[in-house]
Amino acid sequence: MYSVNSVKELQDLNPFIVVGCGGGGEKFSNLEGIEAVGFIDDDVNKQGTQFCGQTVSGSLEECLSGTSANSLVIMLPIGAEGSAIKYAVQAIDAGLNVITSFRSLSIEDNISLKKFADSKNLIIKEIGPRLDVVEKIAGIAPEKSCEVLPKISYEPKAPVIFVGGTSQECGKRTTSKKLGIAATQRGLTSAVISTDEMGLEEPTEFNFRAGSLSAMDVPAAVLSAIKYVEETKKPDIIFIEGQSSLTEKGNPHPRGLSAAILIGAAPDAVIIGHRPNHPYREPRGIEEEIRAIEAVEPTKVVGISINLKNAELDLDAEYFEHKYNLPVEDVYNNGASKLLDAIFDYLGE
Repeated sequence: MYSVNSVKELQDLNPFIVVGCGGGGEKFSNLEGIEAVGFIDDDVNKQGTQFCGQTVSGSLEECLSGTSANSLVIMLPIGAEGSAIKYAVQAIDAGLNVITSFRSLSIEDNISLKKFADSKNLIIKEIGPRLDVVEKIAGIAPEKSCEVLPKISYEPKAPVIFVGGTSQECGKRTTSKKLGIAATQRGLTSAVISTDEMGLEEPTEFNFRAGSLSAMDVPAAVLSAIKYVEETKKPDIIFIEGQSSLTEKGNPHPRGLSAAILIGAAPDAVIIGHRPNHPYREPRGIEEEIRAIEAVEPTKVVGISINLKNAELDLDAEYFEHKYNLPVEDVYNNGASKLLDAIFDYLGE
């Protein structure tokens, strides 16, 4: 009802003032047939600079004084709804049509804006997530966009270690826990962050189900978790439990989740888990997972946690250590001290 369905609808509302001089604002101004005659941004560092051929203004009033716009488009990120509402009200009051994005301002959640625009005989619509199309092709869709977390930028003070794996149920949660225990035994303050609803065991600081989040929100949630634990605990080292695998066959759906957690962690080093002869998963293997991890993120796999529950009798940690030329530990029986040594050796501490 409130969603833009074609670029023709936008062309009919030319020319535009664009609020938000970032990726969204640039993409909008580059749409076919769109005439952008002014740009606004609240960032004082952008004001007065050139963006898409125009000088960035700091307010709608300033921008209107030098342009003859018919409409305003709001292309702000999640978390900037307050600014989005301000600009929408100002634009309608000034007689401008308004286009917003679902990330900036949901019209469905702000019906008063629609009533305000109607009272002025103006158009207000949003560039939505097109969940109607998802429902058409998949038969089901969420009622609204799942992407809700603001993006953050944060540089951790402590080293961050990602615990990945070659498949689901290969030992990532146990390895993360054992690494935390090994670090504590050495007198370090460690933090273990679980990204699964089953991460309930000590010494895990807290857990959340990353798979319940939008893929766009997962990196923000992981980075927010790192920031939070550093502010509240000041750990010497942080362990992030991964989910699924980047390379597992047979079940591709969680692979994007694994990549999103890895990207959010931006780890200094990685430990991967592997379960030989997995009874109900289809791992491609250790070499494939190492290549994938190091291709997705500029980091290094420094050790292997081996889960021998279903292994043949002649397979042991030494076999895998010789084969892959990396430190290998059976954490279920021996703990993770050897893997912690590998991490510190790599980090040079």
